[in-house]
Amino acid sequence: MQVNSLSSTVSNSVAQKQRDAAPLSADFETFLKMLTVQMQNQDPLNPVDSADYAVQLATFSSVEQQVQTNNLLQQMMLQSSTAGLSQYASWIGMQARVDAPVQFTGSPVEVHLSPHTLADDVWLSVRDSDGFEIDRLQAPLGENEFTWAGTDANGSAMPHGLYQFSVESFASGSLLESSRAQAYHLVSEARLGPNGATLVLGSGREVMSTEVTALRQSQ
Repeated sequence: MQVNSLSSTVSNSVAQKQRDAAPLSADFETFLKMLTVQMQNQDPLNPVDSADYAVQLATFSSVEQQVQTNNLLQQMMLQSSTAGLSQYASWIGMQARVDAPVQFTGSPVEVHLSPHTLADDVWLSVRDSDGFEIDRLQAPLGENEFTWAGTDANGSAMPHGLYQFSVESFASGSLLESSRAQAYHLVSEARLGPNGATLVLGSGREVMSTEVTALRQSQ
C-alpha cells in the first residue's frame, strides 16, 4: 500500500508535467495552421517573398526544437526526482528521530535530550496537544536519552494523543535555554514535494527528510 502510494505520487507528477508542456505544443500547431492559411489566401499578384517563408519556417522549426528540448529536460528532472525519492522508500516502516509532537499510544516514549553544555540542572517539560504542561521531570545530567512513562505529575495514566516535549537547561538556578526535544516516529509514507522529499509520520505530521537526525528499525 505504501509503495503504491509512492508510485502514485510519481505518476501524478509526470502527468502534471505533461499537462504543463501542452500549451507550447499547441502554439506550434497553431503556427503551422497560420502558415497554411497564409499560403492559401495570399494575393497572387503580390505573393509572399520566398525569403519570408524561409524565416517563418525557421521560426517554426525553432519552436518545435524548444518543445522537444523542454520535454526532454522535464523527463530528466522527473527521473532524477524519482531516483531521489526511491531512496526513502526503504525508510517506510522505520522510526525516524525528529523534532515533532509524539503520538502517544500507551507505551513509554523515548525522548532525546540536547541540553545546554553549561547546564547543571536539566528538566523535561511534557505538554498536551493544547499546550498545557501535564508533567515536569528532572533529567539526569550527562544523559541524552530519557523515557517518559506516559503519566501526569500525579502518576495517573494519560490518554492517547499528541504530546510535546521540551528541554529546559539551568545553571545556578537561572534558565539558560529552552529547546524542543526529539523523539522517534514511525514513517508511514514518503512524498515528493516542491522543496524536496518529505516524510509522513504516524501522527500524520509531514516533515522534510533533512530534518531526520537518526533512523532505526521499528520496535
